[in-house]
Amino acid sequence: MDLPHITLVSFTFFEKSFLKKVADIIRYETNHNVKIREGHLDLTDFFDPARRQYNADKILKAVDDLYGNDSLKIIGLFNVDLFIPILTYIFGQAYLNGRTSIVSSYRLSNEGYGLKRDDNMFQERFAKEIIHELGHTLGLIHCHYPACVMRSGTYVEDIDQKGTAFCSACRLILSETGKSLKTGV
Repeated sequence: MDLPHITLVSFTFFEKSFLKKVADIIRYETNHNVKIREGHLDLTDFFDPARRQYNADKILKAVDDLYGNDSLKIIGLFNVDLFIPILTYIFGQAYLNGRTSIVSSYRLSNEGYGLKRDDNMFQERFAKEIIHELGHTLGLIHCHYPACVMRSGTYVEDIDQKGTAFCSACRLILSETGKSLKTGV
């Protein structure tokens, strides 16, 4: 019997060593097994030519429909510029209290901002965004504690300022609702 696990579904080529390091961070923060698999999704239907971006709401639904049945939580991993109609761009999207979320690495690398490549920073940003969206699937909303992974991140600098962990207030909410992924929290 397969134990409850979190699945990262890569819809983009990410090096295996990179995904393993990201999965290790998620495993540490959630105390759950994390599996990695490849996914295939034709993104043509999700592209908005006027914005030159991809509709995150539609991608999220497609990932949920196609891949959301075999895991405790599923996170689709992409490298495209995501948007929702009310925002210029987003790093990720999730179903609140749901099972599925998506995260894009598109705006997370230093090179996109004219800075020197930093693989460790890129990996940490990606992991933070995955854990953040995972928190939404657990019912958490944005937090006001500066270091909490659930703090809203409008800019990449916001992501850099927060940690990879849920703050004590968010952990308490998860514990009280019985949705904690980490034992003993």
